[in-house]
Amino acid sequence: MNWPSVGVVIPTRNRPELVRKAIAAVRDQRYPGEVKIVVVYDQTEPDYLLASTEGTQVLVLTNWRTSGLAGARNTGILALDSEYVAFCDDDDKWAPDKLRRQVAALLAEPDSEFATCAIEVEYEGKTTPRLAGCSRVTVDELARSRMAMLHSSSFLVRREALAESAIGLVAEDAPGSQNEDWDLLLRAARRSPIVHLDEPLVRVLWGRTSHYAYEYATKISSLRWMMQRHPEISGCRPGAARVYGQLACWSAATGNRSQAWQFSKEAVRANWKEPRTAIALAAMTGAVKVENVLSALHKRGRGI
Repeated sequence: MNWPSVGVVIPTRNRPELVRKAIAAVRDQRYPGEVKIVVVYDQTEPDYLLASTEGTQVLVLTNWRTSGLAGARNTGILALDSEYVAFCDDDDKWAPDKLRRQVAALLAEPDSEFATCAIEVEYEGKTTPRLAGCSRVTVDELARSRMAMLHSSSFLVRREALAESAIGLVAEDAPGSQNEDWDLLLRAARRSPIVHLDEPLVRVLWGRTSHYAYEYATKISSLRWMMQRHPEISGCRPGAARVYGQLACWSAATGNRSQAWQFSKEAVRANWKEPRTAIALAAMTGAVKVENVLSALHKRGRGI
């Protein structure tokens, strides 16, 4: 069997120890084909000492596109000539068989272009698996739920599908480069269902290591951007309620009670059972803090 070449894009910023671990996990892949790593430094000085031509090649670049995660990923994509492109965040680690299993799954589905896998979330020393319970993911499922287990560090895509005439590159106009991964999933699923391996082959580190963990204004802007960009979300009542519930929570966290109340009403109109509405209302009254709810949920491998 001729295994296709895979280029791995690792964006990074100010996390030297974590990015080394991410690179090491990619270099430890038990993949029979050619693998090349592109480390893209965003808004920080690159460490060219990470570059290597021995074994798995490592190329070090500076983000030359829009500042932020999306631009950094696109810099890496455009620097590659591999048959497939995979993403890995600098604070995440792959299991040794991740690439081999995913490439085999895509090769078994000639019409498919995009593959993901389940994850395990590490938070405060505890690890929790996140499974999807399916082997294919459609637009309808992604409109109903973000499906957080389809993490960007699990993405594997046919490189030619990232051309403008197909799926397209990562959206650089996403506010704060947030929800750009959900956007890419939806665009990919419109063309063909996403192939999903429901095994936790990626370990994702959650917590304050995230550059945007508690930037609520950016979270609000990116969710509103998603609603405008993808009418499928607004057209799915549970999906719309989920997003409005999140918007209400983030608004409450910023102290904007009026906006939180408006989003809460929209969530109830779409689905009165939406649990995030209760969190937002409790935060508005001061009964709970959104940060404390987030911490409790993260311990279970969940988010708001």
